[in-house]
Amino acid sequence: MPSLFRRKSADLADPPTEPLTPAQEEAAEAARSRAYTPAKGRETPKRPVTGRRPAGATKPLSKDEAKALRRQRRAEAAAEFRREGGPRDRGPERLLARNVVDSRRTVGTWFFGGALVVLIGSNQAMPPVIRLASNLLWGALALGVVIDSVLISRRIKKLVRERFPKSTQRMGSLYLYAIMRSITFRKLRSPEPRVAIGDQV
Repeated sequence: MPSLFRRKSADLADPPTEPLTPAQEEAAEAARSRAYTPAKGRETPKRPVTGRRPAGATKPLSKDEAKALRRQRRAEAAAEFRREGGPRDRGPERLLARNVVDSRRTVGTWFFGGALVVLIGSNQAMPPVIRLASNLLWGALALGVVIDSVLISRRIKKLVRERFPKSTQRMGSLYLYAIMRSITFRKLRSPEPRVAIGDQV
């Protein structure tokens, strides 16, 4: 009685296959997955070059074009710095300090303009009355900046303690950061103000 579990060696051999035509080979190649890896000993298929940019050498820029490109990159970097600021401007406490300063009118914005007036008015060629007025103006500006700085620092200290009780930011550094911003003209501040004058912080 013949065995049902034993096959002849002829049955185990792969059936003969006919060679594929070039069209059939392309169709079979397209049906394969991207993750397909050919068996050892076979040639690795090359990636299709359709739609890829030719790896030609780029045309070197002329002197004027390179200069214009550098100017454009500097302008873009300056605009980005104006919007986002630098490393010293990062952190929620610094943003809060900027908003406190930008939401109010500060005496410091008039400090440098007043200093120029005082410098001109205190010249020895000026009449004594003008020199006296210049000195009084200088004293008033200095006193105003001191009072304004104290008020800004107290406001920042209160808000930081309320909103960031676990903050590790050094308060002295934060006060100085805010004071330096308060004596800078609003249009020249960087990062640019995000709140309007009078807004609630």
